[in-house]
Amino acid sequence: MNNRQSVLMEALPYIRKFHKKTIVIKLGGHAMVDPAIMNSVVQDAVLLHYVGMRVVLVHGGGPEITQKMKALGKEAKFVGGLRVTDKETLEIAQMVLAGKIGNTIVSMIAKNGAKGVGISGNDGGLVIAEKTPIRKMMVGDEEVEVDLGFVGDVKEINSNILETLLDAGYILVISPLALDRKGNDLNINADTMAGEIAVALKAFKLISLTDVDGVMNKERTEIFHRLTLKNVDALMSDGTISGGMIPKLEASVNAVRHGVEGAHILNGNSEHNLLLELFTNDGVGTMITASMISL
Repeated sequence: MNNRQSVLMEALPYIRKFHKKTIVIKLGGHAMVDPAIMNSVVQDAVLLHYVGMRVVLVHGGGPEITQKMKALGKEAKFVGGLRVTDKETLEIAQMVLAGKIGNTIVSMIAKNGAKGVGISGNDGGLVIAEKTPIRKMMVGDEEVEVDLGFVGDVKEINSNILETLLDAGYILVISPLALDRKGNDLNINADTMAGEIAVALKAFKLISLTDVDGVMNKERTEIFHRLTLKNVDALMSDGTISGGMIPKLEASVNAVRHGVEGAHILNGNSEHNLLLELFTNDGVGTMITASMISL
């Protein structure tokens, strides 16, 4: 058996296991600004769709939002890996997320032979959120109070909208925006949005594509390929996990605690890493599960 044949045979039990299951994929990092990387990820998503999976793409847009802000003479501000969103930043985020990026992904899905529907949390009351309250966060060694501005915490998801579109055979493309109960616009962290949607849809997998290879040790020399919820708590407590990895791990942990079979964090910049993670025994990133395994 040659290498191509062995890869296909290794994939077969996973394809069978994932058939008709819902897979929520969070797109982030350089895929948001590099069309070649984005197209490779979309090709993988279309393949998953055609082997029988129900595919939901939740996209970020941080790098492009930051670029657009810089072009407009505005500096992006982050605290603990989270963007601080004032009114002007919110308007830029809406323009980039629901406008440019969402439409671009839907077009790429069509060019790769499938049907995509772009939707934001604003549409049809899909996502109801509340403004994130002022909270205390550790910034370096100091605890500070932080107001993230027009940023929301998800309170309710109308999953019937998503189920209807998935049943009709569409790949969904969701922008991380929402309204509060009074109709005010809010920006939602894309990792958080993907995790909450995975829970609402009772998804089988939550996958976060980013610019790093997975969750790494403090020295950034080793990837943890398998982690349990207990492992993640320990890595959070000792400071191994920091910065932008925090919301990714929080979303992953929340999803697994609420029934998602596995959450994965991997580098989306290498071609077809998504397929390698899902369809090979060893995978390429970090998988978080509820069951006990050792580090």
